[in-house]
Amino acid sequence: MAAEAVAAATVKSIFLYPIKSCRGISVSEAPISSTGFRWDRQWMVVNSQGRACTQRVDPKLALVEVELPNDAISLAWKPNKSSYLVIRAPGMDELKVSLCKPLQTCDGVSVWEWSGSALDEGDEASKWFTNYLGKPSRLVRFNEESETRPVDHNYAPGFRVMFSDGYPFLLVSQGSLEALNELLKEPVPINRFRPNILVDGCEPFSEDLWKEIKIESLAFHGVKLCSRCKVPTINQENAVSAPEPTETLVKFRSGKVLIPGRKGQAKVYFGQNMVCEDLAEGNEKMIKLGDPVYVIKIFSSYDDTST
Repeated sequence: MAAEAVAAATVKSIFLYPIKSCRGISVSEAPISSTGFRWDRQWMVVNSQGRACTQRVDPKLALVEVELPNDAISLAWKPNKSSYLVIRAPGMDELKVSLCKPLQTCDGVSVWEWSGSALDEGDEASKWFTNYLGKPSRLVRFNEESETRPVDHNYAPGFRVMFSDGYPFLLVSQGSLEALNELLKEPVPINRFRPNILVDGCEPFSEDLWKEIKIESLAFHGVKLCSRCKVPTINQENAVSAPEPTETLVKFRSGKVLIPGRKGQAKVYFGQNMVCEDLAEGNEKMIKLGDPVYVIKIFSSYDDTST
């Protein structure tokens, strides 16, 4: 169903998560590449079997802060020998990881369905995360030169990501967060849901039905409602888990409520997974705070959306 292009919202916040499952960075603008925002989920921590470590098993990762150089989100910026990803966590000395790509590689790295080779950030980073998590760990970086990680071809054939769970972008609206918080005894901040793009000015949960939107000159396509795991129940300030907000979301955002009779009845949904089209290599574009969000096409109902 087509809808007349209308500025339905504006970009309120942009978040990057350089290390998978660690704390995000709020930025005023960000370059978009073919795998998502530049730097987003370019690194992840792996265990002794090379498997991704996430907050689902290691909630302490929520307390790991990362910092990029101020210029790292500029379109033409390139790292040099003095460019670092700075990593901090409670009780730990500061760790600096060079943004120049390491020479060492690590085979047998896996996240969800994907496995392959990654760049290894070395023994100092390994010791830091091993000490912090209390188990053998290494910090690895996605190797764009040798590896490709496609998204699920059933939903978005031809698109790819680095170490994101599934898709290049997650979009949530401020209205949806506020609607949820009205039902909670203790409101939760947006960092519980780890979106890349937070928009404001639209009706709660209207993003569920956004089939195609434009931000700046970029076309984003709604791929799949985001089913939520344990992470939204983890307080990102102290790494403590509690039943909310999932307990409340089950009452009005479950598959049983939104899409009765279809698969995913027991899951809860919050936010829209998205891909961005027409991003050839070397042709990065930028979105920034305050950019209008134009709705080009909408799904006619939840029955038409993917879950």
